[in-house]
Amino acid sequence: MQLMPISQYYSGMNLPSNVTIVEVGPRDGLQNEKQAISLEEKLELVHRLSQTGLKVIEAGSFVSPKWVPQMAASETLFQTMTRAPGIRYSALVPNQRGLDTAIACGVEEVALFAAATETFSKTNINCSIAESLQRFADLAKQAIDHGMRVRGYISCVLGCPYEGDVNPEIVTQLSQQLLDMGCYECSLGDTIGVGSAGSTEAMFEHLCANNVAVEKLAFHAHDTYGQALANILVALNFGVATIDASVAGLGGCPYAKGASGNVATEDVLYMLNGLGISHGANLEVVVECGNYISAVLNRPNQSRAANAITQKRSG
Repeated sequence: MQLMPISQYYSGMNLPSNVTIVEVGPRDGLQNEKQAISLEEKLELVHRLSQTGLKVIEAGSFVSPKWVPQMAASETLFQTMTRAPGIRYSALVPNQRGLDTAIACGVEEVALFAAATETFSKTNINCSIAESLQRFADLAKQAIDHGMRVRGYISCVLGCPYEGDVNPEIVTQLSQQLLDMGCYECSLGDTIGVGSAGSTEAMFEHLCANNVAVEKLAFHAHDTYGQALANILVALNFGVATIDASVAGLGGCPYAKGASGNVATEDVLYMLNGLGISHGANLEVVVECGNYISAVLNRPNQSRAANAITQKRSG
C-alpha cells in the first residue's frame, strides 16, 4: 500500500503560517490549585513567562476570593508586576466589580466568560446564558469606552459535566453574539476535555457554515482524555490562529469535577515547531518556566515535551 508522505499531507491542510499562544497558566492554570501560592511566586511566574517570547499572558482574575481563593491577589499582582513591552496582560472579569477593579489597576485587556449550557452558566456565574450576555454587553461597552480590548470565552463548547453533549448551533450563536458586542476574539473552550477530533471538526464546520469569522476565533483545549493536541490540529486546519495553553499543563475547572489540566504550552509549541508554524516563543525557556512552577507546587511537570527536553538536558 502506497502511503502519502506526511509532509504532503500537512501541505494540503489549511494551516496558518503563524499562531498566537495565549498563556493562561497564571489564571486558568492556578485557579484550581488547592495549596496556597504566594503573590511572590505568582509574580515570578508571570515575570518568567514574560521572558519567553509569548505575547499574551492571562495573569489573573477579578473574581470573589470566596469562590476562587487562588485569584485573591490579582489586584495586587497587576498593581505590582512589571509589564514587559510588547506583551498583553489580560484579566478575567465576571461582573461590574471585577471590571471596576481592572480599570483601577490599569488592565489593558479583559476577558468575559459565557457558557454553552444553562446549568454550567448558573453554576459558574450564577445566572442564565441570556442574563450573562445582557450583563456582558454592558461590561464590554464600558471596557471598550475605557480603551480596553475585550476577549470573549465560551466554556463547555464540546461537552458539559451536567448536560452532556453540546449542540454546535448554540456555540455558533454565542460566538456571534460575543463578537457582535465588541469582543475582538472569542475563545472556544473544551472545559472538561471531552472533545474528540470528530466533535471538534463538527463544531468548526458548523461555525464556518454559518459565516462566523474564523480569524476571530481561538481554541482552548483541556487534555482530560489525551485528545487536546489532536483537537488543536483540527482547529488549526480550519484556520484558527490563536491557541490557549497553560505552562506545565496547569489547570482544571473548579466547577467541572474530573476536568484535568489545560493542554501544556510546551506540548503545543513542540507540535507547532514540527509543523513549521511560527509562534515567537522559545520552547526551551518555556520549559524552564514550567519546571519552576511545578517545583513550587511540588509535583511533576504535566507536559510530556517538557519532561523529555529536561531529561535530555540532564543526559
